[in-house]
This record gives sequence, C-alpha cells and structure tokens, in this order.
Amino acid sequence: MQDQLNMVEDLIRGFLKDNREGKKQLIEWFLNEVMDREAMDQIRAKWYERSEQRKAHRNGKRKRSLKTSDGDLTLEKPQIREFPFETQVFNRYSRVERAVESAILESYIQGVSTRRVKSIVESLGAGKVSPSYVSSLSSDLDQKVKEFLERPIEQPIMYMYVDATYIKVRQDSRYRSMALYIAAGVREDGYREILGARLYDSETEIDYESFFDDLKERD
Repeated sequence: MQDQLNMVEDLIRGFLKDNREGKKQLIEWFLNEVMDREAMDQIRAKWYERSEQRKAHRNGKRKRSLKTSDGDLTLEKPQIREFPFETQVFNRYSRVERAVESAILESYIQGVSTRRVKSIVESLGAGKVSPSYVSSLSSDLDQKVKEFLERPIEQPIMYMYVDATYIKVRQDSRYRSMALYIAAGVREDGYREILGARLYDSETEIDYESFFDDLKERD
C-alpha cells in the first residue's frame, strides 16, 4: 500500500511542479490564513467583532515577500494600529515547507487530516488552535485544492493517456480500495504533463465517462 501511495505522490508532485504558479497561490492562501489567525489572537477579536476583550484594531495589510523552494511568495501581512503585529511565519516556514506540500498531496488524494493541519499551524507559531478552526481551515484547504485541480486546461493537447490504479484510501478511520484515474497529456511542444486525477469506487464505463466529462469541461 505504501509503495502505491509513494507512486501516486510522485505523480502529483510532478503535477504540482508543472503548475508551480497554482501551487504558490495555494501556499500563499494558507500562510495568509495562518497570519490572520495570529492577528485575531493578538487583537483578541475577529474582524469587525465588538468585544470587551478586544485589545487593538486592524490597520490593513502590507505585502511582504517570502523566499521558498517554489520561488518567491507574496504574502499579505496584517497590520495592527496600536502595536506591531508579530508573526513567526516568515522565520519558521522553511521548517514546515515539506509538511505543507504533504498536506496538499493528502488533500489531493483523500482530504487532508485535521491532525496534520493542526501540527503545521502550531509549528508556524500560531499557538494552540481550536478544533473548530482546524476543521474549518482543513475544509477550506480541500476546497482550494479542488479549485486548483479543476483549473482550465490552457495548452492544446495532441495525445492523451488515461489509466487507473487501485490504492488504499482512508475513509471514516478505515481504509478501503479505490480506483485512482489519472490522465496525462502530450502538448504540441512534446511536453508531457499530468492533466488530472480523480478517485472512484472502481473502474466502470460510467466512471470513465464522468472523468472524461470533467476534463472536457476544463478545456
């Protein structure tokens, strides 16, 4: 089972490498969400919330660059009117970079676990976070990854190869065998890229038609 997952993860890493800008946008969104949480904790209030515990007020955001192995990210660092906003994201990201990529891979295959997201957020310096926040962020990450996977196919595809492989997928704390459909295309310049992947219960004519329909909608 682990060999299968490693193979699938290698394919998806190639897919993310082919679409580096999309991957960078995913990471930028995630880190901006973490900093928003940090700002909320320091202010002790949500956006526009009236609260007796409020210590300060937001004062917009300032763009700041972060160098990563995927290139420079442009993050939106929150500003606080009454005192400087403090964050560990810029200092600690290099330590959790692989963990963030793994979270994206996990989300691609079967939905990211809240335990993984909680570990990453706390490692970035956001402190102890509530289960509801972790659950919401995990769900949002899955949705962002889904949107990334369903982006338009912009390059003309001359040839396409489609196959399915069975892998073990965690569902409701149990593992079950599911078919991972993978489509690879060859562009006019001869470059081969992964166009998409989707999990189905098994290999059937109806599922293949559904997979092809999804690909055509992105054309």
